[in-house]
Amino acid sequence: MKKSNLDEMQEQALLKIEHYGFWLAFWGLLTIMAIQALLGVAFSSLLGEWIIFMVLCVYALVSCLRHGLWDRNLKPNLKTNLLVSILPGLAVGVFDILLFRANETEPLDYLLIGAIPALITFVLCFGALTVCSALYKKRRRKLDQE
Repeated sequence: MKKSNLDEMQEQALLKIEHYGFWLAFWGLLTIMAIQALLGVAFSSLLGEWIIFMVLCVYALVSCLRHGLWDRNLKPNLKTNLLVSILPGLAVGVFDILLFRANETEPLDYLLIGAIPALITFVLCFGALTVCSALYKKRRRKLDQE
């Protein structure tokens, strides 16, 4: 490992800058892609942003699991996984309702168009969180034994 030219306070400041930069890029890309999709931009035009976004997601997930990190405030358990999975499900449902509302004349139609992807998103998020929390616990046990 190279010797750092920074003292501890500078290292902490740099880590904070990198932290906020990562999350700014993450949420900024997600917001921009959502706005563009609502404006009717073709997915092929969003492909570059989508690839960068997915690289950020996979990098953060793999890095955290590799280092046995979960969250500062949330525990990796069934209750948390259920509650946290509701948020993206609702977000996708509202997004789809807004996206397809103009195309459908019947309220029930666009509510169903929003409800089905919301339910699928909830199930996928819950499944992914359950798998990731199991991987985290396994990795944490291994790191604690070392």
